[in-house]
Amino acid sequence: MLNHIVLMGRLVKDPELRHTGSGIAVASFRIAVDRDFKNQNGEKEADFIDIVAWRNTAEFVSRYFTKGSLAVVSGRLQMRNWTDKEGGRRTSAEVVAENVYFGSSKREGGYSDGYSGGFSAPSDGGYSAPADSGFSAPSQPTSDFAMLESNDSDLPF
Repeated sequence: MLNHIVLMGRLVKDPELRHTGSGIAVASFRIAVDRDFKNQNGEKEADFIDIVAWRNTAEFVSRYFTKGSLAVVSGRLQMRNWTDKEGGRRTSAEVVAENVYFGSSKREGGYSDGYSGGFSAPSDGGYSAPADSGFSAPSQPTSDFAMLESNDSDLPF
């Protein structure tokens, strides 16, 4: 069986960090994920999805993400049954986050702490390293690589 979900959205409010009785960190937060289409009135709609992160992921989220931060969440969907105050049975869907990534770079206002690691995806579709990473692409291609011919008709796909 496969239960894997990847979402990208903005935090609706700051994450809420708590600890279990045995000291395990757990963070709860909600993200707003835009739908790919507009409704009948021509307006974009969003789904509000509850996320739960545990241990190091919870600490990371609570430290580096705030309301409005763009986050990419990778995890699994979990259905939880519970009883409301009137005794009625309810079901809630939430994502248990295995990994949470920055959806934007600090330069784009994605997060407010001093962390400067990770890669960002510029609007031109390419990837660039952070300015302080020390990474620089070689100016000339190395001799280990050869240019491919433009005729790809013999490829099997």
